[in-house]
Amino acid sequence: MKVTAFNGSPRPDGNTALLIGHVLQSLKEEGIETEVVQVGGGRIHGCIACYKCFGAKDGRCAVDDDPVNNYIEKMRASDGIIIGSPTYFAAMTPETKALIDRCGMVSRANGDMFKRKAGAAVVAVRRAGAIHVFDGINHFFTIGQMIIPGSNYWNIGVGRNIGDVEQDEEGIKTMRELGVNMAWLLKRIKD
Repeated sequence: MKVTAFNGSPRPDGNTALLIGHVLQSLKEEGIETEVVQVGGGRIHGCIACYKCFGAKDGRCAVDDDPVNNYIEKMRASDGIIIGSPTYFAAMTPETKALIDRCGMVSRANGDMFKRKAGAAVVAVRRAGAIHVFDGINHFFTIGQMIIPGSNYWNIGVGRNIGDVEQDEEGIKTMRELGVNMAWLLKRIKD
């Protein structure tokens, strides 16, 4: 079994990455293979609504001048998907939104190809707005008929400067528990 995490923060080693790392640590301890894909800060743009994916039905986006088709393949090959984003003006990063829109459209064009995979949001926040980001990412999972594991709180970690989330004991505990619950769910899905 494998979980691929997509880090939508432009900081590859920032608070979002640290939070994702705690989830992945729990998954690894449960014997789940993990991978992190850096999306934030890269060259990725939103869906252009060409609908060519609905005509081709080949599991690919017609726009092929950025890494999105590679991301779609990684999602397709994974049993679980984590999407992480920091909170920017009470919303996810533009790269995270582009990832969701493009991968989501291709999935829908191909019979909801991520259906029944496990999906989890991970959100870093300085102060407020994280619930909007958490909800937005989860909308991608629910419209794609994916299954969302819970934790002991919403999957949010608080911190401003890089590393500050490590002081958020409740946030870290939430991420670790999310990893345990995601592993449990993946094992039940495979049974």
